[in-house]
Amino acid sequence: MQVDFYHLTATPLERALPQIAERVLAGGGRLLIVAASDEQRRHLDRWLWSYAPDSFLPHAAAGEGDEAEQPVLLAPQVEPANGARFVAIVDGEWRDAALAFDRAFHFFDDDRIREARLAWKGLADREGVERRYWKQNDAGRWEQAA
Repeated sequence: MQVDFYHLTATPLERALPQIAERVLAGGGRLLIVAASDEQRRHLDRWLWSYAPDSFLPHAAAGEGDEAEQPVLLAPQVEPANGARFVAIVDGEWRDAALAFDRAFHFFDDDRIREARLAWKGLADREGVERRYWKQNDAGRWEQAA
């Protein structure tokens, strides 16, 4: 199981998340996007339809029905009703339930760096967990830092 920590500094979540989602879907996978806040999920729901002029990222919100059919599902909890093996935690709050997936993407900004560090340390001794830390360089590109 792999956990990728994405420290959002120059690129906001709204630009980073669609890139990850597109890669997951291109590889034939399904993605669960988790945010506790109803407001954040509603914002992301709108954003994923319109983040680029030529974009199409099929998705739905949990509770709207047909969750099992959705390639990307927005949910308040780490429960893959769409059968996802990939999870993106986008509210900065790590959840150990993500360890049941093949890969987790943990997004956080400077306001949540303390919590991210605690999660990083907490996963250090977990057998079978590979951690990677991604940060942005001066050009805004993602680089693996750990």
